Amino acid sequence: MLWTASLCVLWASSVLGAPVNNEKQKVLLISFDGFRWDYDRDVDTPNLDQMAEDGVKALYVTPPYLTITSPTHFTLLTGRYIENHGVIHNMFFNTTTGEKKSYYQSQFVDQWWDNGTLPIWITAQRQGLKAGSLHFPGTASSYQGQFVMHKEVEPQLYNYKNETAWRENTDKVMSWFRDKNVNFVSFYFGEPDGTGHRYGPDSNERREMVKQVDRTVGYIRQSAERHGLTHRLNIIITSDHGMSTVYRNGLVEEITLSKIPGFSFGDLSFHLVDYGPSGMLSPKPGRLEAVYNALKGAHPHLHVYKKEDVPEHLRFTKNDRILPIILWADPGYVINGYFPVQFNKGEHGYDNQAMDMKPFFRAVGPAFHKNLKVGPFETVNIYPLMCHILGIEPEVNDGHLDATKHMLVTSTAARAESSSHRKYMKNAFTGLAAVAGFLVIVFAAAVVQRLLKQKRKTKRSGSLRDLPEKEDAHQTPF
Repeated sequence: MLWTASLCVLWASSVLGAPVNNEKQKVLLISFDGFRWDYDRDVDTPNLDQMAEDGVKALYVTPPYLTITSPTHFTLLTGRYIENHGVIHNMFFNTTTGEKKSYYQSQFVDQWWDNGTLPIWITAQRQGLKAGSLHFPGTASSYQGQFVMHKEVEPQLYNYKNETAWRENTDKVMSWFRDKNVNFVSFYFGEPDGTGHRYGPDSNERREMVKQVDRTVGYIRQSAERHGLTHRLNIIITSDHGMSTVYRNGLVEEITLSKIPGFSFGDLSFHLVDYGPSGMLSPKPGRLEAVYNALKGAHPHLHVYKKEDVPEHLRFTKNDRILPIILWADPGYVINGYFPVQFNKGEHGYDNQAMDMKPFFRAVGPAFHKNLKVGPFETVNIYPLMCHILGIEPEVNDGHLDATKHMLVTSTAARAESSSHRKYMKNAFTGLAAVAGFLVIVFAAAVVQRLLKQKRKTKRSGSLRDLPEKEDAHQTPF
């Protein structure tokens, strides 16, 4: 019986304890801001091509609307549409006071980011993993009082183009994985977005920046190998949105709200315009219909909706932060307020169904198939994919693992735990506790049995010593 119990312990230790080890898979999420899905078509990109051969390439992915930086990046971290996670703009604003903060300043406003939805950093840390983030939007803020464990926020007026800094940051991230045993890192690059804005997506400058991105992708993979991470690290590279060429120089009739008959900024209590092809308005009490009717149909390339009537595919309605009137322009146009103040040659923020707004996607690592090309999917689905590989239980989200599981080596495990780390640890301890309890019972039973046997033997020996000598062959035995 003891021999059988020992075998049970060995079995339980090997089966229940096997996944609880230091070889747990890691995930690196990288965003190259503004990298449109087709940017590799007019540029030689050997490293991105090699990554596709060694892993997975999607035709394109679809970001959520509003297609601007902070909201779409927070979708990558949470798997939620923008109306559900609440980071609805690059800028923090207060409609009561009229206060607006820049993109950089807004990174430090906790209540703008921390409004009920947890990013993957915090979820992973709460389930026993270690997380880090370098320059990723949302990194500077805390969530329910908790920061990402290892973080670096870029300084103000940071030079996002510096290729030397890109390599230094890459090695820093890889050292987090190796030396600090971090499980998940989000890593942000501000290009080719800046170059696309300034020079346009069809410019030679943009093509040169894509070459720099490609060189960096090669360096990232080399650094992972140098740090001994290739067999454990899964690298996912994507973006927040694409980029579209802006029509200028009198080629089109520009959209300028102040020139629209019947519209007046005096009817507004707050507005967000002059920030690209999208805008939001808050009319004064009793002026909503007047504002809406003046703008609706005023320009053939301007879309105007009351908040509750926004098309369902945009999923940009169900949040108190969204203002009563939503505006967006067709690709190539921007929305000006009093007069044109925007001079970018490239813009984003358009309808997420526009092909120019689609980002790219690559993934490589032990969890992923090799040389696999897949069809389009929404970026909300990247979050449950990452949670699955990490072996953590995701928060409530709008994504589905079914949309991406065909990329994985197996559809259920992908060499990661088939259940969450928390559940597995609980089951493991429960199983070991049961085996331990069984052993205690077996040991107690064995001891009792041995004592009873010894007692009977002793009693029998004593009884035989008390019997008289046999007198004849006919005596009946006791």
